[in-house]
Amino acid sequence: MDATLAFPLLVALIGVALLFDFLNGLHDAANSIATVVSTRVLRPQIAVAWAAFFNFIAFLFFGLHVAETVGKGIVDASVIDAAVIFGALMGAISWNVITWVLGIPSSSSHALIGGLLGAGLAKAGLSAVVWDGVIKTTVAIFLSPTIGMLVALVLVLITSWLFSRINAQFADRTFRRLQLISAALYSLGHGGNDAQKTMGIIAVLLFSQGMLGGEFYVPFWVVITCQAAMGLGTLFGGWRIVHTMGSKITRLTPHQGFCAETGGAIMLFSATWLGIPVSTTHTITGCIVGVGAARRATAVRWGVAGNIVIAWVITLPAAAAIGALAYYLTVIWG
Repeated sequence: MDATLAFPLLVALIGVALLFDFLNGLHDAANSIATVVSTRVLRPQIAVAWAAFFNFIAFLFFGLHVAETVGKGIVDASVIDAAVIFGALMGAISWNVITWVLGIPSSSSHALIGGLLGAGLAKAGLSAVVWDGVIKTTVAIFLSPTIGMLVALVLVLITSWLFSRINAQFADRTFRRLQLISAALYSLGHGGNDAQKTMGIIAVLLFSQGMLGGEFYVPFWVVITCQAAMGLGTLFGGWRIVHTMGSKITRLTPHQGFCAETGGAIMLFSATWLGIPVSTTHTITGCIVGVGAARRATAVRWGVAGNIVIAWVITLPAAAAIGALAYYLTVIWG
């Protein structure tokens, strides 16, 4: 590809980025709705509309720190060109489709970061890597589910103590209502963190083409378009993964669903404000394991959780390999 793209090709590449954003919403819809569906608080069709709405309006509540991290904090912005962006998107989209077909709740976020790293390394070697951002993101791979698990476990213990002398039916009705709020908060956190990753990719593409006036920033039309693409993806849902997240790991009650979603929302809000591109999949899985373990360790299907962890570990290198291959093929055929 030439250093400066023809306008139709630039539009096409932005379209591919929005396709990834749509697939991200499709792939990660389960993160937002698995608990509220599995506890039967909302029907699936209503749950996806609920999640999609709060995914879309997330830009009203958060800054763009995550977009800046992805745009210039993983691979040096001066290395980025159209071929690198295309390789990154192909790595992420390919891995998302593979794991979606198999029903594996892997991380769309880390697939995108892996694809970007693979394409960046293929072009410029290790000098392309912004190590501070990569280390911060890699640490979050392990910390976000672990802290999410602990936060959710503590929330179960606190709320169990608070409701210990309250009628069980009243408590169940209360948590069913509260779960509507916790699901909305989690969807806000999901939309705030995940949509920004695509914003960063599109913004750095525009920057590489000299369309941002020499200064990296995220135009508002990029913000609103990415939020809309993610919201539409969520509307289509990801039912294979809903089943894994909502029932295969552990059986959830409305009380546990509220604690899992609230713990996940706390983690995502914190990470987004800090500009850390965490995995919403990792986070909610850790929270679900935490609420299950609070009941008893045997309530968690550790074999299923173990398979998910394996998918986490291989996501970044697998997407990086696909991204590097896509970059090389683009350069050869371009």
